Amino acid sequence: MSSGNDAAWQQAHAAGRLDSHIREQVAAFEPHPPERTRLKEAAVTVIVTLNDSGEPVFVLTQRASKMRNHAGQWALPGGRIDPGEDAPTAARREIEEEVGLTLADGHLFGPLDAYVTRSGYAITPFVAWAEPGARFTLNPAEVQALHLVPLSDLDRPDSPQFVDIPESDRPVIRLPIMDKHIHAPTAAVLFQFREVALYGRATRVAHLEQPVFAWK
Repeated sequence: MSSGNDAAWQQAHAAGRLDSHIREQVAAFEPHPPERTRLKEAAVTVIVTLNDSGEPVFVLTQRASKMRNHAGQWALPGGRIDPGEDAPTAARREIEEEVGLTLADGHLFGPLDAYVTRSGYAITPFVAWAEPGARFTLNPAEVQALHLVPLSDLDRPDSPQFVDIPESDRPVIRLPIMDKHIHAPTAAVLFQFREVALYGRATRVAHLEQPVFAWK
C-alpha cells in the first residue's frame, strides 16, 4: 500500500478521526445482496477500537472448543438472525451475548456485502466502533479467546493470499493474521472491510472461496 489515498486511514487516526473516516467510507458503500435465495441468515461485526496504547485494532474471537459447529475456529462476533429480528438487531445482540459489549448509539455502521457460505448461510457483515477503553466479557459457552488485532495486520505485504484448490474454480482467500491463517468467510469479510472502510475501494468478495474444511 503506497498511494496517498491508501494512507488515508492512518492520517485519519493521526488526526483523531479514525471513527469518522470509517463511518464515512461505509456510508458511501452500496452493499450487494446475496445472489441466492432461501438461505439461512446470520450477522457478524468487525468491531474497531483503540487498545490501551492508542493503536487501532479490531476484535477477533476464537469459537469455544465444545461448540457443535466450527468449534475452535477464528471468527468475528456474530451468529444466526433470530425470527423477527433484522440484521442490525441481531448483530448488536450477538456482540452483547458473545463478548459482553454494548455499542453506543450510532456506533454500529452500515453493512458490507452479504457473503454466502457453502453451508447455506447469507452472512451480513457490519462495521462498528467501540469507544477506547471498552472492556469485553467473554461468554465461555461461545468464545474461548479474544484478540485485539492491529489494523496494520490487514496491510501486511503477504496479505491477502489466494489459493487454488481442485474442488473449486474459485480462489480460496486467506489472511495471515498474528501467527495464523484466517480463512473465509472471516477472511473475505475482513478483506472487504479493509478495502471499503479503510481505503474506500468498492472491492467485491462474493467470488472468493472457503477452504474445504469449512464447507460443512
